[in-house]
Amino acid sequence: MIDIILTDPVNATNPDPDDATIERSAQPPALELRGLSKRFGEKVAVQDVSLTVPVGSFFGLVGPNGAGKTTTISMAVGLMRPETGQSFIFGADVWAEPLRAKSLVGVMPDGMSMPERLTGRELLTYLGHLRGLPSATVGERTDDLLDVLGLLGAERTLIAEYSAGMRKKIVLATALLHAPGLLILDEPLEAVDPVSAATIKRILQRFVAAGGSVVLSSHVMALVEQLCDRVAIIDKGRVAASGTLAEVRGHRSLEEAFVAFVSERPTDSLHLAWLDHEAGGV
Repeated sequence: MIDIILTDPVNATNPDPDDATIERSAQPPALELRGLSKRFGEKVAVQDVSLTVPVGSFFGLVGPNGAGKTTTISMAVGLMRPETGQSFIFGADVWAEPLRAKSLVGVMPDGMSMPERLTGRELLTYLGHLRGLPSATVGERTDDLLDVLGLLGAERTLIAEYSAGMRKKIVLATALLHAPGLLILDEPLEAVDPVSAATIKRILQRFVAAGGSVVLSSHVMALVEQLCDRVAIIDKGRVAASGTLAEVRGHRSLEEAFVAFVSERPTDSLHLAWLDHEAGGV
């Protein structure tokens, strides 16, 4: 079953919860970003972003379109080299120790391209062997992931024929396959049907409950508020706010806090008189 993937490496060797808490607190953060910056031509996409994702946390990364979230994620996992700054995954420098760092993280980029002429099963089998997993383990985990994510019926369907929602699920399966300690997910529920979304949420919640760490980038404030215990708001390439969910939102909803941090004008000034029927509109 999927529990093979969602085991807690701390409690697996140390069954005492108190000792596990002490041991986990002594670990380096699941993800640590120090002063990441990136520009494209004259445009500054990310400027001096520093964030810490504690082990065992469900961390939400939110921001308006073009704020720099995807660029930050790409630099954090080694898909894009920063101009300045460093990224560490469980203490491993992503650029100095890429093999070690990337073995500890599962990534679900937004709009990830995949081998279109492979089936879902072939993709997971190929990536499992590429990561050096034993054949028996690859087969077991592939069966589990296809089953849990509702893709068994499409296991021999080419990726080219997958719907947008099916693509999200198979990419999540590739991120989980090697049982990483950290998942970094960019818009994981976009275009996913409600039943599949509920399944994915349960998988992620169990992953965190078992000692894993998740970074979730999303535009859906209600989703972040539902799942995450910590959150950072990125705006114009900078960290506008970061902390526990309670610290960032205060006495407001996360959506209200988000708008207050990033909006350049008050929402009550957005008056379109021609839409006001009482003012004489049609």
